[in-house]
Amino acid sequence: MTLQLLRTVLFVRDLPRMTAFYRDVLGLSPIDDGQTQDWVEFRAGAMTLGLHAIPADIAAACTPEIPPRAREGNPLRLDLSVPDVETEKRRLAALGVTLLARPWGACDLVDPEGNVFGLRDGRGALS
Repeated sequence: MTLQLLRTVLFVRDLPRMTAFYRDVLGLSPIDDGQTQDWVEFRAGAMTLGLHAIPADIAAACTPEIPPRAREGNPLRLDLSVPDVETEKRRLAALGVTLLARPWGACDLVDPEGNVFGLRDGRGALS
């Protein structure tokens, strides 16, 4: 039996804001039958990306930083595949997305809650 990664889930403080970011800024398509009050799921290539709302009492204790501070200590980072990394970097920067230029030449982006993602070209190479 071979395991295959099916879905990635991000736990988020502000589900409407994060839904708008992943849908409107990154262009992921929501799965219509995959939404509830506390859950939104997006098509993301061969996988899906789920956003799960943190319970309100816990979220209230988490003060969001504006602009978001990149959570560099997170042990998990997702990579997003795009046809042209340079074009996507310019588009995201114009929309106000925080981009992190890395000394080794890569570029990461930061979502509104500080999650860090890598950009890769469609062949899987680092930006």
